[in-house]
Amino acid sequence: MLYHRPLFICRSETAMSLESLRLPCSILLLAGGRGQRMGGEDKGLLEWRDQPLIAHLHQRVRPLTDDLIISCNRNHARYAPYADQLVSDDSPDFPGPLAGIRAGLFAARHEHLLILPCDVPQIDARLLADLRAIAQRNPQVPVMVRHGEFWEPLLCIIPTALKDQVERAWNAGERSPRKILLQLGAAGLECPSGDPRLANLNTPELLHPPAGMSE
Repeated sequence: MLYHRPLFICRSETAMSLESLRLPCSILLLAGGRGQRMGGEDKGLLEWRDQPLIAHLHQRVRPLTDDLIISCNRNHARYAPYADQLVSDDSPDFPGPLAGIRAGLFAARHEHLLILPCDVPQIDARLLADLRAIAQRNPQVPVMVRHGEFWEPLLCIIPTALKDQVERAWNAGERSPRKILLQLGAAGLECPSGDPRLANLNTPELLHPPAGMSE
């Protein structure tokens, strides 16, 4: 049975400042994918606005944690300067983002793990503050971004105490982070439909739009 807690609205005027938050989080940046839409390239290392995508995320989240984890399955030496820890999938066939989330939950040093994919370089401090504020008020359940009818399960915070439940779901054959988080009673952060902060730059055309098109 799928269920979730009420949604919280993402409004700039109600967001808490980062300095006021008291919820320590480990942070996991997901960069372990196959890069199929990018022709097999390691997406986190592709450049956007003169820097690798992973560098943009690193700059945004580095001040927020003393435990920055990157999930990667290749080019470990290039990712290492951006992280306190690196984790990799436990199988060699790129089984999907849930594999990286599992590894991050078991590696995390804090009681909550904030998760971001490497291809959302326009994520901002206010959205992260909103996520952490909701997690602070709902510390025992996951928090997941939603916009319109769409959940964004890779933009979330998961209590690390739920790692065994996530692992059991994996062992039962579940591979959808969205389904697992909803089954765990996830609270939602409702963002506007089409919110540019949530844009996934996961194709060459989105990463480098043709001349005359806005990014």
